[in-house]
Amino acid sequence: MNLSLSDLAPPLRWTSPVQIAPILEESQLPEAWWQAIPLDRACAVITTQTVAGHLADLAVTCWGHLLVGDILPLLRFSDPAEAERTPEMLGKDVVQKLFGGVFERLLEPPSETLPAPAARPDKPLPELIDGLFAALDERQRAIARDRLYASQRATLDELAQRFSVTRERIRQIERDLRDHVEAWLGGPEAVALVAHVTWLRGRLGSAVPADDLAAAAPWHRGELRTLGIPAWRFVRTLLTGYEQADGWLIAGGADELREKTRQLFTDGPRPLAEAVGMVTQLGIREDVAERWILAVPQLRVLDQHVVPWPRSINEKAEAVLAVAERPLTPEEIQERIGEDYSLVGIRNQLTADERFRRVDRNKYGLTRWGGDEYLGIREMIAREIERAGGEASVSTIVTSLTSRYDVSESSVRAYSGGPGFERTQRGWIRVAGTSPTGEAEPYQPRKDVSETRRSFRSRDGRWWHRVDVNAEHLRGSGSPLPTGFAAYLGMAPGGQLTASTPSGDVVVSWHNQPTMGSIRNVLADFKAGEGDHVFLTVSDGGELLTRYLPAAAPGMPPLNRALYLIGYTAPVTSEIEGLRLIGARIGLPDTAIREEVLARLRERGDRDIIGFLGG
Repeated sequence: MNLSLSDLAPPLRWTSPVQIAPILEESQLPEAWWQAIPLDRACAVITTQTVAGHLADLAVTCWGHLLVGDILPLLRFSDPAEAERTPEMLGKDVVQKLFGGVFERLLEPPSETLPAPAARPDKPLPELIDGLFAALDERQRAIARDRLYASQRATLDELAQRFSVTRERIRQIERDLRDHVEAWLGGPEAVALVAHVTWLRGRLGSAVPADDLAAAAPWHRGELRTLGIPAWRFVRTLLTGYEQADGWLIAGGADELREKTRQLFTDGPRPLAEAVGMVTQLGIREDVAERWILAVPQLRVLDQHVVPWPRSINEKAEAVLAVAERPLTPEEIQERIGEDYSLVGIRNQLTADERFRRVDRNKYGLTRWGGDEYLGIREMIAREIERAGGEASVSTIVTSLTSRYDVSESSVRAYSGGPGFERTQRGWIRVAGTSPTGEAEPYQPRKDVSETRRSFRSRDGRWWHRVDVNAEHLRGSGSPLPTGFAAYLGMAPGGQLTASTPSGDVVVSWHNQPTMGSIRNVLADFKAGEGDHVFLTVSDGGELLTRYLPAAAPGMPPLNRALYLIGYTAPVTSEIEGLRLIGARIGLPDTAIREEVLARLRERGDRDIIGFLGG
């Protein structure tokens, strides 16, 4: 015998030596013995069962998702049922026994009484295959051509009608044809074709574009004279264990190989060249590895990096920034994502998600990069004053902010002289309403935000106010804002807050009572109508964050209607769970009982929610 272990086990030819060597190395054998010496010599030195044990270890460790018949194709002839299972299903001991049995039969000395069957190595493989079907009658050939090996299989009823027989008769002929082919493959005439299929499995690897099968050998594209079909269609049926999915031939399960590929990139982006090397460890050829990556859902090649690409816009934005390794504008992030996401939605997610940090007037980075957050000019002036110990000169503040952010000197000076700041005795500025030591004297509203109607807390601790859209909002009129919520935003009587949105600023002013200016442009972005709801708050960076909910469906159950009004849209399993969620959104502990939740809702004035809870 002049066959090495690599000749018999195709995965050894496409798996990285770094993975193979620690498992197969033997001190009694030369380096890379699995491809350097014949199998019989290796078995004579370390025993057949040791070789089988090493290959079984490798199968369980590296190729657990492959069929054992793809790891050692000879198993398909000695034990076809077990050949259709995987090492993960069988376990190491069973796999070793199967491999050992194949090797022992292969190394048995030839019988002295029976002559070896005559082989025809000189005969072209297409002629061998044509010989298989030459003796068939016209009906058998038609069933083989139009059903067994067709790209679009004829139905049993169509063939039964064509030949004026029953469906069962067609099924019987089809079964006989399969048995005929299987018996022929086990005979001496098919030795060369079986060897070709074994070579082909090694050539294809664990995943390959389906078109590669036709191109794998020149004769594959030729026509089988007896059936009138391309030869590759017949060869495809011999590649048992391969699944065809989305234009790919995949050994084992397609879903399983895709998931294994995704798992390689759970830690974040990898350079494309490195990613290709990682994917080849799954048995995918290097020349098709990039195409495989592009074909796997939830992966994407971005700027020569392979990145996880889940459905969430937040995670896509995170991947874009991680690859860019620098802050980007929302417009740049939208362009690089390249999908149908609105700029408003991207801005809202960048502002609301703690993974992102606004680092300039119109740029966002990843929080893990560190650095100061851009808070809006007024807030950043206050931060500079705080860092200076309670007061600072305007020129120092101007120099600091204009050198780090995309803000003008005139804007910084204008905000420094506006509401919220006051001059000290030496001409510097401090935050208005603070003592010389910098201690604030905050405004205390009559009602805390947790006691304020239509104000609800999200899981991250941020409070939102619900606006029930009416005709006045749609016309562009301003609307009152509850005192408790305005105070939560950091406002006090006489103050003014400007919140930015992509469609223009929204001004909240506090004269006799807090009043929010027109949000018509915001509503237009959502195509909102009367009866819809918009939840809004203002970020630390001065951006108006919004969440839109259309009017509730008429048939929605009362408990779900109550939850809808607090901005919760997921299903709940019981009223107890629903009340717990409502209590948490209005500032109550998880231990609050039904009566306590209803009492807080009454104090706040949330009569619409109480009505749906039957209180």
